[in-house]
Parts: sequence; C-alpha cells; structure tokens
Amino acid sequence: MQTGPRIGTPLSASATRVMLLGAGELGKEVIIALQRLGVEVIAVDRYENAPGHQVAHRAHVIDMADPKALRALIDAERPHLVVPEIEAIATDALAAVESEGVAEVIPTARAAQLTMNREGIRRLAAEELGLPTSPYAFADSLDQLKAGIATVGYPCVVKPVMSSSGKGQSVLRSDADVEHAWQYALAGGRVNHGRVIVEGFIDFEYEITQLTVRATDSGTGQVQTYYCDPIGHKQVDGDYVESWQPQPMSAKALERSREIAHKVTEALGGRGLFGVELFVRGDEVWFSEVSPRPHDTGLVTLASQRFSEFELHARAILGLPVDTTARGPSASAVIYGGMDARGIAFEGIADALAVPGADLRLFGKPESFVKRRMGVALATGADLEEARARARAAAAAVRPVAAEASK
Repeated sequence: MQTGPRIGTPLSASATRVMLLGAGELGKEVIIALQRLGVEVIAVDRYENAPGHQVAHRAHVIDMADPKALRALIDAERPHLVVPEIEAIATDALAAVESEGVAEVIPTARAAQLTMNREGIRRLAAEELGLPTSPYAFADSLDQLKAGIATVGYPCVVKPVMSSSGKGQSVLRSDADVEHAWQYALAGGRVNHGRVIVEGFIDFEYEITQLTVRATDSGTGQVQTYYCDPIGHKQVDGDYVESWQPQPMSAKALERSREIAHKVTEALGGRGLFGVELFVRGDEVWFSEVSPRPHDTGLVTLASQRFSEFELHARAILGLPVDTTARGPSASAVIYGGMDARGIAFEGIADALAVPGADLRLFGKPESFVKRRMGVALATGADLEEARARARAAAAAVRPVAAEASK
C-alpha cells in the first residue's frame, strides 16, 4: 500500500519542484538535502552566484520584496512548494499564491508574514500566547525610541524590526548611546527602515536555539512535533560566532523550553523546521525569537546529528518522516572573510582538516566582507570542551587571502 508523498524525477514532467526564496549558506544546504531526495530545486536570491545558486537546477536573481517580480517568477516556474529562507520577502504575494492554490507556502503564508519582522512574532508570543519575554516597545522615531527606553529601562537592546545576523542591533547603557543606536538600526534594517524594537535586558545565563520540527507522522498521517537537543551559542554584536550541542541545562528548563517552542510553532502551523531562540537562567526560560527555517547556529548539526537541520527541514516540508537522533558532543566556529574583496581564496584548509574530528564548509560566497560569514568549521569531541576547542582550532587555521596572493 502506498503511503506518504510521491517524488518524481527532476527536469521531467513528474518532477517535484521546490522554490527556495533565499539561497545563502543555509539555503544551499537545504537544496543539497532536497536534491538527494530527487527534488527539482529553483534557487532565488537578490545577487548572482549566491551559494545556493551554485547547486540548484535553476537560479534566478530578483528583488524578493517586490510582489510583482516575485509573483511573476512563481507563475513562470510553477513550483509545488515555495520555501522562504530569508525575511525580506513580499509576504502578501505569498499569501495570494497560497490562497489561490498556486503553490504551498512553507510553513504557511501566515507564518512567513508573522516572522518576517520582530513585531509580528513578539506580539504573537507575548500578547496572544502569553509566553514570557523581555519587556519591549516599538518606535517609529527617535522620540518614540526615547519614550520606549524610559519604559523598559537600561540596559536595553535596540534592533530593527526586520534584520538578520545582528545587523543594526545595539546594546544601550545610557542616554549617550540612543542617537547612535537609532541611526545604526535604520541602516541595518532590510525593509521598513523606520521602525525598531527596544527590549529590556534579561539577566540570563545563556541562550539556546531549540530546533523544533513539525513533520508528518508516518503512522497517523498527522503533523507531530519533534525536538533536537538544545544548541548553545556565543554571539558577538548579535551575530553567532560559535555554537555547540547539546547545551547542558536543567531538566525543568529543557521541559519549559520545549513547551514554549511547541506553543509558538503550533500557533504558526504548517510543516518544517523552526529555530526557536530562548534565554535561560536556572530553571527560568524566556522566549526571544523564532525563524520558520533552519537557523545559523544549527550549522553544528552537520556534525552533531544523524540528520542535520537541513535534512530535517527537507524531509518535513516534503511530508516525510524525521529522525532527530544525536551523534554526540559537537561544535561549530565561524570563518569570517577578513577583508572586503571579490573572489577571495582560502589557505590552511589542510591544516584545518588535520584537526582531529574536524570538518569544514566553505560557502562559496562571491564577495567577502571583513565580518561576512564565509565558512564554518565543525568538530566532534569526547565532550563539549574538546569539541569547541577543535572547532576553534580548525576555524583559526583557515586563512582568507586576496585572489592575487593565492596564485
């Protein structure tokens, strides 16, 4: 008896077509996972030769925040599934695509709309679901920001309502920081440059990413929720630089983390992997953010799990069973570009791979910036301390160099 979805042959009439909106390093890994399952993949990004473009069946460059351009491309390609991988997307166009039955949006068009900016998801979590969060306020002007800060107090964090990887984010400790934070947030926002969130600071011990998967149970045919081991991470200026799994935490905190993750992902609905960010102190847990897609800190799962977050996402969106089994203590460490240049090269790769238990992913981004993430080192170990030390050593061994110097 046939159970589950049917997957066709790529580039044929039977093909199962998936369009990824966003083709960076995370999208690239999702594309590879989908192709291993025989899926035809169309990669879309705002610049040419994005990492995912390099491994997809077809690649397109458009402004994904332009509803007409986005709808025209979807109509031309006729994908079965549309999978947003970034925030800056014309979600109203996705809602129309979904309501008209043109394609299925992952996880849902509503989820894409709510999570594309921090305001939608924070109001859902705090005001509708009653989840514990930091105190917060939204501001459309410098005066409103000052009023919001007066409400939440110092220290506080100011972020654009739409940004990623820490862009436009500042920690404020006094009135002297306010004007710079406002200007920095305006420059860092991807869309809706004039609106920010100010959050009161929580005295947490550590942050985790609780990867949560909504996938079809092969026995019942119903969507069930599955959890990966919690991921700990270190951030600098709002951008992750290291992650490790599993993050040690109390049984009560872990239970509470999964309760919060379940509530917010169930409210968003659909299928796929979600990265739920949480603050933890002792047994207390606060909701921070959620992404309805693989999370950058989850790159560690390329080493730490039987199936990485990217493979879990691919399986879940296709309606296939998932397995969140862990392999053991593992870590990741970011490799930055170190310079502003196009077509850079990397040296020290052999030294990095000579580190016991280490592996690398170089993303293939066509342009480097000093603080642009160009790759990641992965490592396993007997314990977290060893895994983290190995990942840092492997990352440090990789040396970005100008293209001329590599000849």
